[in-house]
This record gives sequence, structure tokens and C-alpha cells, in this order.
Amino acid sequence: MSIKILIVEDDAQIRSFVSYALTNEHYETVSADCAARALQQIEDASPDIMILDLGLPDMDGKEVIRKVRESSLMPILVVSARDRENEKVAALDMGADDYLTKPFSATELMARVRVAARHLSQTPAKPEMSRLCVRSLMIDPEKRLTYLNGEEIHLTPMEYQLLLFMMKNAGKVLTSGAIISELWGSGYGNDTQSLRALMAGLRRKIEKNPGKPEYIVTEIGVGYRMKEE
Repeated sequence: MSIKILIVEDDAQIRSFVSYALTNEHYETVSADCAARALQQIEDASPDIMILDLGLPDMDGKEVIRKVRESSLMPILVVSARDRENEKVAALDMGADDYLTKPFSATELMARVRVAARHLSQTPAKPEMSRLCVRSLMIDPEKRLTYLNGEEIHLTPMEYQLLLFMMKNAGKVLTSGAIISELWGSGYGNDTQSLRALMAGLRRKIEKNPGKPEYIVTEIGVGYRMKEE
């Protein structure tokens, strides 16, 4: 399958570097140097994945994420010089799937892109797969829909994968390493900061009080557990 990747970056050198790295791995690329051109490229070129810098000249990248998520679930990989955890949390909460801090190597970039491509190629769940329920939370794997108290809630692809994995293992303590390996692959390392940011975004959508979670609790020094009762 030919995968087309939209590179949204106002720095010409970084844009060229990313494009070269991707085309060297046989990905098709299109690019934009501002938010307006990026949104136009999404309409014109129909990319499969977006690599997005947050510091654009005409619009903050988080607003681009919000606009894209109104109509598309394409994987969004943020690349940014902003390395504070609250920036990661905000971007992931808006709907980004991954976050890579500048400067980065071509090797690390390609590892993240392969994760996004893998999610693209995942086959739909089999019709016979049962719905998963934990108290007022329900996932329909066949339709990839999530409900809380009977109301549909909208999760990003990575939030959905995280919640599905936690619900499949309800009651079990899952290490951070096991969760990272499930979501991003065994070669991803131990990026607990990305996992914490992703978990924070998910908790905002399923918990009454994210600071005192009732569904997914933190097992200090180990990982997380989905409470059954």
C-alpha cells in the first residue's frame, strides 16, 4: 500500500530533511509551510498521515489538530521544539497520536512513522468480537465506537487503542512498558511521558474527576489498572 504523508513545517531545512527521510523509505510526500496550505493539501491530496510542527506562522498547530479532527481520523505525528509535558498533553488531548521533540534523528522519526502506518493497516475487528463493558463504559470493537453512560464519546485512534487494551485486561495491573509495547511497538523504548500524556487525555473524556480517576487508576512505580468495580 502506498502511503502519502503530509509534512507541515515552516522551516525549509527541516521540511527538506523530513521529506528526504520519508522518500528514502518509499513513502510519498506532500508538504505545506503554514496551516492554511496544510488544510488545503488535506482536501487536495488526501494524505494518509500528517507530520505537524506546532509553531506555524499563521496558526498554532494545536488548532490545526482540532480542525483536522472535525473530519478526519488520520494519524497525526507532532514534531515540535516545545518539550514541556503540558504541551504534549495539550496536543494529544486535541487529537494528536504521537509527539516527537526536536531535534530528532531520521531513525527515530521513521520508527514513529512506522507505528502510524501500522495503525493504518490494521484490519477491522471481526464481527463476532464481543462488546466490552466496564461499569458505564462500553466499547463496540466491530464498529470502533465507545460509549459512556449510553452516550457516544469521541476518542482519537490512540486513545481508543489504549482504552481497548485496558478494558481487555480489566482488573489486571499493566506495566507502563507493556502498554507502550502494545500501542507503539517493542522498539519504541520506554517513553512514559508520552504514555502519561495520552492517559491524561483519555481520562479527561471518561472520568468525572481526572485527578481522582474511577476507571483507570495509577499503580505507582508499576503502571495502570482498569478497575472492574
